[in-house]
Amino acid sequence: MPIACLHDRAILSVSGPDAAAFLQNIVTADVAAVGPEAPGYGALLTPQGKILADFLLHRQSEGFAVDLRADQAAGIAKRLALYRLRARVEIGPPADDLSVFAAWDGAEAGRPPDPRLAALGGRWVAPQASVFADAEQEAWHRHRIALAVPEGGLDFVFGDAFPHDAAMDSLNGVAFGKGCYIGQEVVSRMRHRGTARRRIVAVHGEGPLPEPGAEIVAGERPLGRLGSSAGATGIGLVRLDRLREALDLGLPVRAGPEEVKLALPAWATYGWPDAGGEA
Repeated sequence: MPIACLHDRAILSVSGPDAAAFLQNIVTADVAAVGPEAPGYGALLTPQGKILADFLLHRQSEGFAVDLRADQAAGIAKRLALYRLRARVEIGPPADDLSVFAAWDGAEAGRPPDPRLAALGGRWVAPQASVFADAEQEAWHRHRIALAVPEGGLDFVFGDAFPHDAAMDSLNGVAFGKGCYIGQEVVSRMRHRGTARRRIVAVHGEGPLPEPGAEIVAGERPLGRLGSSAGATGIGLVRLDRLREALDLGLPVRAGPEEVKLALPAWATYGWPDAGGEA
């Protein structure tokens, strides 16, 4: 029953009397719904609606632990500080030496669930020495990739992707019923007009897939790019309208030099576009 310490993640503490209201006004998640046993998933967007960072939120006694890619922590701390204004909020490293843990395949019992997808297992933060981790983070990523759950910086490019591109609407990452947040108008417009064309897909090959960033093409027409992979299984971000046309025409699809099969993830709330329409 595997438990992994995710060393490629870092913790950013957002604490103080106004922490919940501060985050609620700027991120895509419903911060009010985040509790000690109920983490949240969300993102900080540009005013144009593109993802600067995706993260998980863990409720702490005096605020929130933001679980995000380690190489994003310093930049996002600076960005959050710009929005602080008069809010009574402290932003910085946690007072305790916290690490991020994931558990799956039965080890998640009694742990807070990963808010994106139940099949991912458990997700929590704790002092590193307090948890016995018996799996490497590579094992966690193999598990994540098998479920086709994307992660920012690996499966989509920060500053380039909208939440719909990254399937955050399917993975509980956007609270459509809450009030305004940075980039909210663009995200709502994409939802109501159905203008999202790029979507996450599961990628399957006959052998090991190319490195992340390999172009996915149908015939000679580009569809998108490959993200993370484990062996013959990977995650892609592609234009669904172009993919549907290619499948209707029976064109082979390749990631780099490898012929692959693309499919919608089992959890996807989006479907194939109508012929000649939008995704």
